Amino acid sequence: MTTIIYHNPKCGTSRNTLAMIRNAGIEPEVIEYLKTPPSKQVLSEIVKAIGVPIREVMRKKETQYAELQLDDAKWSDDALLDIMLEHPVLINRPIVITPLGTRLCRPSEEVLAILTSSQQGAFVKEDGEKVVDEQGRRI
Repeated sequence: MTTIIYHNPKCGTSRNTLAMIRNAGIEPEVIEYLKTPPSKQVLSEIVKAIGVPIREVMRKKETQYAELQLDDAKWSDDALLDIMLEHPVLINRPIVITPLGTRLCRPSEEVLAILTSSQQGAFVKEDGEKVVDEQGRRI
């Protein structure tokens, strides 16, 4: 099984997560989900693998979330999946799948728990926050 990241290159958290994966010597399959959303079945499997309610995998800050009143309990999980596929911007990111698990990597350091290889050197986030030292240990 390969490592997969559902990625938005405009998102700093997503870019940091991808960089940490690569800092472990792993070249993941990068899926830009805004261009290529997953199928309904795949998205459903991802949510189940993360193990959280579907709304935890939705971007509540997006205008569509409020406009569509997606916080209303009337929406079934199945309907929410359909809406997320119709409006992929509502899918929270980055989501990483590895042989060790599936995670919504917010914050980006969440990815460290499911990587199959250790960090190979220091890692500093785009904002300057040090995450990993020169020996590859989490700070």
